[in-house]
Amino acid sequence: MNYAEHLSRNLPIGSGVIEASCKTLVTQRMKCSGMRWRCPGGQGILTLRSLIQSGWFDCGWMLLSVTYRAKVNMVSDNVIPFSSGKGDIER
Repeated sequence: MNYAEHLSRNLPIGSGVIEASCKTLVTQRMKCSGMRWRCPGGQGILTLRSLIQSGWFDCGWMLLSVTYRAKVNMVSDNVIPFSSGKGDIER
């Protein structure tokens, strides 16, 4: 790494900026109490969080939504209605 060139261009030469970014972007969101992530879910959350933190969410979402949007078909045999909590369960 050419430290003199980076310093002359006001670029960071230490790891503090990167470590702080990792703490803000990853640790605060991914390591909350009781959270467990598999790779696809964790990557999805980090992708969205990085777009939000960088201010690029609107542009990023236009690209992502085309890829990940899918039509959802409701299958009535597979749907369990919510209880209203007013004694609607027959005994």
